[in-house]
Amino acid sequence: MTLYDRFGRPVTNLRISLTQECNFRCFFCHREGQRFLAKNEMTPGEIERLVKIASRLGIRKVKLTGGEPTMRDDIIEIVGRIKPYVVDLSMTTNGSKLKELAKPLAKAGLDRVNVSLHSLKPEVYKRITGVDMLETVLEGIGEAVKYLSPVKLNMTVMKGLNDSEIWDMVNFAAKTGTILQLIELEAPREMAETGFFRKYFYPLKPVERELKKRAVEIRERRMHRRRKYFIPTDYGMAEVEVVRAMHNTVFCANCTRLRVTSNGKFKTCLLRNDDLIDFLTAMRNGASDAELVDIFKKAVLKREPYWR
Repeated sequence: MTLYDRFGRPVTNLRISLTQECNFRCFFCHREGQRFLAKNEMTPGEIERLVKIASRLGIRKVKLTGGEPTMRDDIIEIVGRIKPYVVDLSMTTNGSKLKELAKPLAKAGLDRVNVSLHSLKPEVYKRITGVDMLETVLEGIGEAVKYLSPVKLNMTVMKGLNDSEIWDMVNFAAKTGTILQLIELEAPREMAETGFFRKYFYPLKPVERELKKRAVEIRERRMHRRRKYFIPTDYGMAEVEVVRAMHNTVFCANCTRLRVTSNGKFKTCLLRNDDLIDFLTAMRNGASDAELVDIFKKAVLKREPYWR
C-alpha cells in the first residue's frame, strides 16, 4: 500500500526530527522548519511505533534529523528499533560525534549518513557554524566512510562566505570517496526579500551548467528529479548533486517525503508552518493503530507543492 496526496505524489520517505538540541550554532539553520523550541521529544518506543505504522503504508525510507540527532543519548537504541521496518535508514548530522559513533551506528542498522560540511577553511567553518570543530568533523567523515555507504557531504552555498570553495569541495569529495550535495539557501516566500536572504543567497543554476559541461555522466534521481553529475578530477571521479529548492516547481512536484517534528507532529513541508498535525498526543492517550493511520492519511492529504 502506498499513500498518495491530492496532487498524485506518492509518500515514500519519512524525515524524523529527533531533537532540537544542537552543539553547533549555524547562523542560517532552518531547524527543519520547527520554528519554536520544543522539549517534548518522542521516546524510542514512540518513534518505533510511528515507523512501524508508516512501513505498513508503503513508507520504507527514513531519515533522522534534528537539531543534531547524535545529541540524544539513546540514538543507537532508536536506530536499532526502527531498522527492521525500513529498507533505507539514513541520518543528517553535523559530524561532531561521528568519530566515535559511526561504527556503532552502522552496527545498529544505519545505512548511510549526510554530514553538513560548509567549508574546508577553519576560519570560514567557524564563522558559519559558531564552533572550531572542522578537524573533528573531518576525522568523523573519515571514520564514517569505513562503515556507512554512501557518505554525503551537505554544503549550503552562501554568497561571500563559501561560494569560492565549490570546486575545492568537489575535489575533496573525489579524494574521500564521498558524494557532494550543493544546496541553495532556502527560505519561505516572506523571507525571500529580506536583507539576510539577499546577502547570502547564491543561485546554483550557473554552477549546474558548469557541472553539466564537465560531467562524463549525468543521472537523474527520482527524489525531486535531482541530477547527479559525475565529474573527473585529479583525485578520481567526484559525484555531485545539486539541490535547488527555491522557486523550483519541478522540485516540489516530485517531493515524496513527509516530515515529523521532534515533538510528534506531522509537517507537510519545510517552508510551511500552518500544516502541523499532532499525532503524539493521540498516541500517548491510547490511540489504536487504526486511529493513527487515519491521522497519517490526514497529513498526507494536506500536502501540496509549495512552489507551483
